[in-house]
Amino acid sequence: MNDTQSMEERPVVLSVNHVAKSFKLPTEQASGLKQAFLNWTKGIKGYTEQKVLKDISFEVHQGDFFGIVGRNGSGKSTLLKIISGIYVPESGTVDVHGKLVPFIELGVGFNPELTGRENVYLNGALLGFSRDEIDAMYDDIVEFAELEQFMDQKLKNYSSGMQVRLAFSVAIKAQGDILVLDEVLAVGDEAFQRKCDNFFAEIKQDPTKTVILVTHSMESVKKYCNKAILVKNGEIVASGDKNAVADRYTLENMRIEPRVVHDGATNGEYPTGLNARVPMLRVNALSSPVCRRDDVFRFEVEYQYFEPGPYYLAIAMYDTKRGGITYDTGSNTIELNKQGHCHEVFEVPLSIFNNGEFKLVVSLRTRNSENPKVTDMIAFTNDDNACIFAVRDERNREYALLNDCAMRIRHVI
Repeated sequence: MNDTQSMEERPVVLSVNHVAKSFKLPTEQASGLKQAFLNWTKGIKGYTEQKVLKDISFEVHQGDFFGIVGRNGSGKSTLLKIISGIYVPESGTVDVHGKLVPFIELGVGFNPELTGRENVYLNGALLGFSRDEIDAMYDDIVEFAELEQFMDQKLKNYSSGMQVRLAFSVAIKAQGDILVLDEVLAVGDEAFQRKCDNFFAEIKQDPTKTVILVTHSMESVKKYCNKAILVKNGEIVASGDKNAVADRYTLENMRIEPRVVHDGATNGEYPTGLNARVPMLRVNALSSPVCRRDDVFRFEVEYQYFEPGPYYLAIAMYDTKRGGITYDTGSNTIELNKQGHCHEVFEVPLSIFNNGEFKLVVSLRTRNSENPKVTDMIAFTNDDNACIFAVRDERNREYALLNDCAMRIRHVI
């Protein structure tokens, strides 16, 4: 994208205006004409209508690297198929200016009985290219797919990885104006993914090329996209700044919802982990639930405890993405001597962590009367009363827990 050009100066290449789409899902199947007639007379339709998209509107400008994100079932794949002309919207319009090349589903337009070479020409023809245009693109497609020795073999003899490479290569090397990619960053082996990564870095610098990317990878959204939208339940709930959209998606994916405040027993029953001695115990976020690695995450432990004498808080941090306990206070419990409705504030430095989601849980403990070196747990936070937060930083990696700032293995010999 050419940063010197403002958004207003760049032409609109895709305009989606008030698009809606519904599907009819069968609920009752008539066994014959008589049953179908009876259902009709009773007003039984035999199906329910599912509204997949509701009044979707946005614009993509030339040179944009535009992200579309959303949880499974949000409607984003349906939206992509409407943009690509596979589905027709129930209402609204989609205006495309330029040649659009979609990579929606692997194998669409491919024939397993034809050779790789024949499939390239078939797929190119389906995308609207002439034979001369495909001739000009053919060598680039084959070179990118790294399948020079296999192009005269039938596609059915290709491995799944080879088919992915060929299909994706046709999509990205086709000389189109708008490239539509659905979850392509998860295809192919690691070496091919690196090759695709380099391609995205190159195309991002071309002001004449526009990319629409659907992905679950917020790292990719922050790395490549300049704009994004978040689709939830068929509606756009966030749009514009890529970082804001990516962070909102992270919150949606973590399923952070308003929690019920338990200030005591209800009908004589206490929430899991609580009791008459500790009727309230929960962890509240004081910082933003989406943090960078330079941040310090602040939280408070709120609880009610009225018994005299010392007691202790034990805090553990779980890695919900990779599994396991990231940190635990262990024997270093926090000794307290307050009574009543209390608030205790704590901080967690995040500089050593890669990207991930974490959960903070707390237990309230008292000293064991027989063994002073041991504490007994008398209350603990359940899932509703724990605190979830995420680390999202483009400088981090996704796989390992510790980032390179915390630890790096050095080659010494």
